[in-house]
Amino acid sequence: MCEVNGSERLAFGAFTVEVAKDGVALLCLDRQPVNAVSISVYEDLGRVIDHVEGSDRIRALVWAAAPDARAWCGGADLRDFDGIDLEGRKARYGFINEQLPRFFRMDRPVIAAISGATIGIGMIFAALCDMRIAAEDAVFACPEIDYGLVAGGAGLFSLVNMPEGKVREMLFTGAKFSGRDLESTGFFNYVLPRAEVLPRALFIARAIAAKSLPAIQARKMASSRLEGLGWSQAYLDAQSLTAQLTLGCDGGEGVKAFLEHRAAAYRDI
Repeated sequence: MCEVNGSERLAFGAFTVEVAKDGVALLCLDRQPVNAVSISVYEDLGRVIDHVEGSDRIRALVWAAAPDARAWCGGADLRDFDGIDLEGRKARYGFINEQLPRFFRMDRPVIAAISGATIGIGMIFAALCDMRIAAEDAVFACPEIDYGLVAGGAGLFSLVNMPEGKVREMLFTGAKFSGRDLESTGFFNYVLPRAEVLPRALFIARAIAAKSLPAIQARKMASSRLEGLGWSQAYLDAQSLTAQLTLGCDGGEGVKAFLEHRAAAYRDI
């Protein structure tokens, strides 16, 4: 499990929150084997947000993965999409679209301690955090295009000032990049050997936690309001495009091929 020598440890489905006496909370995603994100994970995240915002003990959070997980976040759980129709996809997005902005606006800073593969929605979660510290050998990708879908992160990646050319390369090719490959994009605060990632994130969180809680909350809210203009609409637009793809053959084919461990047979319709 994730450990931070905490005095309080609570479970919220796929997440645990362990709070140390100095107010640093370790938010640990532990949905084995690859931390794939099902709709239940978004429900669990909503419960985490409720707890954090109702707590006067938590001053800063570090989002980490369980040490034995094969990924920091392995992307969407594609089992959720097998056989899904247009209305089902829209309903799923409707719920997700309540949780992601809530996480972005949560009134405590969150540092992503990225020790492993970060795929699809994992990239979105990382971008929604206030800071990102990555292992140099961690893998990053937005593979939605490989499943005949549209990744929703373009506006959000631009928000954190990733170069547009690199964003488009990731979204159009679905290719994988290491933390070191992406270091020059500015997406990360630090790119480090894997063993140094969590200690550095906790060090920064402790520095933040030493500040006034009202000041921390106000600073987070001010940053979210300033930086949040525009990305949400871009994300919604991408979701709308993906939902429409459900009406064709290729969107469903990409998911089925992945689940059946075979090459996708796209028909371009």
